[in-house]
Amino acid sequence: MLPANGYRRERWHNGAGWTREIARGGAPGGAWDWRVSIAEIEAPAEFSRFDGVDREQVLLSGGGLALESATGTVRLEPPHGRHRYPGEEGVRGVPIDGPVHAFNLMWRRGRIGATLWHRPLVGSMVLFAEPGSTWLLYLMAGQARVGTGTPGALLEAGDSMLVRAGADRASQRLDGHGEALLARLSPGPAGPQ
Repeated sequence: MLPANGYRRERWHNGAGWTREIARGGAPGGAWDWRVSIAEIEAPAEFSRFDGVDREQVLLSGGGLALESATGTVRLEPPHGRHRYPGEEGVRGVPIDGPVHAFNLMWRRGRIGATLWHRPLVGSMVLFAEPGSTWLLYLMAGQARVGTGTPGALLEAGDSMLVRAGADRASQRLDGHGEALLARLSPGPAGPQ
């Protein structure tokens, strides 16, 4: 379990804003292969560029976010607008009506495949991670109890959890209600959106 109050707050790579890192994966001591964070965007700012990295952003809170680039403007509208784009693209984030928070998934192109879903959580859900893959669940709203033990860890809105599989398949059960973002990260190219 990854409680929201444990996320590390740090400056953006270019120093233009703040982010709270949820998790990252990669070789020990090396550069990350994937990274998940929550961007805090209070004023128009240039996003950091990441060569060889793909990104997907989901609006978590606020009145909307305009992503401006040479290819045009994409608006992330409430409640949970989203957009996938290459990290080399020069993007400027412009809050539409006050500060916003955006879920930010990044992965190294060609090394990691990433698929992101927005799903309701109603009752029980089991995440199955195939060998070598990782699932990340970010609880957007509601509550969920993790595992089958008593009492089990409780996820509140804003908390996350990881299911990592080594050489063998791994699984984790959740019971609860609310909304979640689910990211599947695995070696190889990205899956369907």
